[in-house]
Amino acid sequence: MLDYPTWKKAFYWALCAIFMLAALPSLLSFTSIRWPAALPSPTINLGLDLAGGSHLLLEADTAQVAQQRLETMEESVRTAMRGAEPRIQIGDVSTRGGRLSFMLGNPGDIDRAREVLMPIMNGSGLSQDWTLSVVDGSRIVLTPSQAALEVAVKDAMDVAVEVVRKRIDELGTREPTILRQGDTRIVVQVPGLSDPSALKELLGQTAKLEFKLVDEGALPSDVAQGIAPPGSQIFPFAEGSPQQGTSLAVKRLGGIRGDNLVGANASVDPQTNEPLVNIQFDSTGGKRFADLTTKNVNKPFAIILDNEVISAPNINEPILGGAARISGSFTPESANNLAIALRSGALPVDLTVIEQRTVGPDLGADSIRKGMIAMAIGSLLVIVLMISTYGRFGIYSTFALVLNVLMILGIMAILNTTLTLPGIAGFVLTIGAAVDANVLINERIREERKRGRRVVTAIETGYKEASRAIYDANVTNLIAGALLFIFGSGPVRGFAVVLVIGLFTSVFTAVSMTRMWVASWLRKARPADLNI
Repeated sequence: MLDYPTWKKAFYWALCAIFMLAALPSLLSFTSIRWPAALPSPTINLGLDLAGGSHLLLEADTAQVAQQRLETMEESVRTAMRGAEPRIQIGDVSTRGGRLSFMLGNPGDIDRAREVLMPIMNGSGLSQDWTLSVVDGSRIVLTPSQAALEVAVKDAMDVAVEVVRKRIDELGTREPTILRQGDTRIVVQVPGLSDPSALKELLGQTAKLEFKLVDEGALPSDVAQGIAPPGSQIFPFAEGSPQQGTSLAVKRLGGIRGDNLVGANASVDPQTNEPLVNIQFDSTGGKRFADLTTKNVNKPFAIILDNEVISAPNINEPILGGAARISGSFTPESANNLAIALRSGALPVDLTVIEQRTVGPDLGADSIRKGMIAMAIGSLLVIVLMISTYGRFGIYSTFALVLNVLMILGIMAILNTTLTLPGIAGFVLTIGAAVDANVLINERIREERKRGRRVVTAIETGYKEASRAIYDANVTNLIAGALLFIFGSGPVRGFAVVLVIGLFTSVFTAVSMTRMWVASWLRKARPADLNI
C-alpha cells in the first residue's frame, strides 16, 4: 500500500498534466484570455444545439437509380451481343415501363442470347437480379427484381452520404452531423454556419460529369423541338454559355462518365485569364478517354455536367495521359465549387433540400450557461457532502472530482469531439457517478476499521475489495455507453462519448490517484487512527 515507485507517480502526474493542458484552450475560449497562437490548441467543438448553425434535410430522387440500372444494363447487353461469336444482331431496344427489351435479328439466336446474358444478369450477387422472358419468339425482355432495386437504392444512398460528407469537409466546416433518415433522406447539420446558401448550392450539385459524342446527323429543327434521333438524347446548354437557350443532340451510349476521376482543381487559363477546371483520370479512365479521342479525331464531343452542356469542343488530336480541362462561363467561386464537387465524386442521385432551419447561437449560449450552473451546483453539493462525511478522504475525493472533469475536457479536445446539450447532461451525470467509487472505498475502509483492522491494513483492504465492485459496475456502464454510440446518432452519440470517457477518467482519478495521495499521506503521517 505504501510502496509507490517514483516512475509510477511521475507517469500518473504526467498523464494528468497532458490532459489538463489540453483542456485549457477550450476553457479559455469562454474568457477574454487568448491561448498563444504558437502553441497547439486542441479544442472541443460545440454542436448545433450549443453553437447554432444550419440544419438541412435532403431528399433523394431514387427513380434515377432504376433508370441508371436500365442504361447500364443496355450498354452491357449491346457490348455482350457484339462480342458473341458470331455476333448476335439486336434492334428495337426499349426501356419503357422500367424494363429493357430488344428484338433479335435472328429468332434462332434465342438460346445463344440466353447464354450470353446469364453472366451479366446477376451483377449484385442476388439470385434473381434480373429475370429474362421471351415474347413473340424473338423479343427478349429483362425485368429488374424489386430486391435488387432496393439494394441499389441503399448502396446509392450510402454513397450519397459519403459524397455529402466529403464536400462539407472540403468547405472547411468542422464536425458536421450527417446521417440517414429513413430510406431516401439525409440530415445535414453544420454548427457555426449561419448562411447555408453556399452549402445548399454545393450539395444540390450532382456533379455528374459525362463526355458524349455529338450526333452530327441530327437536324437542328428537330433538336429545337426536342425530337432526338434514335440512339441519341438532347441536352440544353448551360446557363451563361454562348449557346444558352439552345440544345444539343448527343449519342446516348459510348461516352465516358466522370466515375474514374482522381483529381480536379480550379485554375486560370493563362491566355484568356478565364477560370477553368483541370481534371485527371485514373489509368482506366485515362485509357478510355484516349480511345474515345483517338477514334473520333476531328469530331465534336460534348462535356455535360448535371444534364447541361458546358461546352462542345472539337477533338483536334488524341488526348493522351488522362488529363483534360473544362472551360465555360465560370466565376472563380463556381470553378472552385465544381472542383470540390468533382473531387468528392458524383452524387449517384439528385438531392433536393426539402427543409432548412437556421439555429441562432443565443439558444446555445443559454444552454451552456444553464448547464454550467447545474454542473457548479451539483459539484458544490457533492463536495460539501463528501468533505462533511469523510473528512480528509472527502478532500481527496474532491480533488479527484475536479481532476476528472479537467481530464474529460482534455481528452475530448484531443479527440476533437463535439459537445452537445446531451453531452452537458453526461457531464452532470459523470460528476455524481464519479464519487460513487470513492463512497464505496471509504465505506469499505470504515467497515474494516470497525472490524479492528489496523489503519494501513484497513485502507489497503478497502481499496482492494471495493475496486472489484467498481470495475464491475463500470464495465456494465461501458457496455451501455458503447451500444449508445454504435446504434445512436447525433445528440445520443454526444451523450455516449462523454459517458464513456468519464468512465475511464473517473476510475483513474477515484481509484489510482486517490490511492497514491493516501499512500503518500500514510507514509509521512503514520496515523494511529482514521477520522472517516
